[in-house]
Amino acid sequence: MEQKRFIMNAGRTTKQGQQINVGKDNAEYQAIVGTLTMHPQDMKSVGVQPGSNVRVRSEYGEATFRCVEGKVPEGMIFVPYGPPTCRLMGRYTDGTGMPTSKGWEVEVEPIV
Repeated sequence: MEQKRFIMNAGRTTKQGQQINVGKDNAEYQAIVGTLTMHPQDMKSVGVQPGSNVRVRSEYGEATFRCVEGKVPEGMIFVPYGPPTCRLMGRYTDGTGMPTSKGWEVEVEPIV
């Protein structure tokens, strides 16, 4: 099982914003926040097939995501904010009230 380090950025998506009105327990919302976007070349280098699951580990925890190809730079992954990303965040806010959510160094590995 190949494991590789990436820079992870989390953020809000338009679709996620629309679904929040339906509720965070809604299956479509859960699917949105449980999906990780990765460059196709990075997926190959880790041995991940589109639509398969990956485990992401930070220094604070780990979470499982469904991986899809997307337009992100090589070496970077993107995940919408949600319960899975909260498992990866530290508790430090640097006085902002919210943990740092950009530029995390994480390990990504396929789940077989």
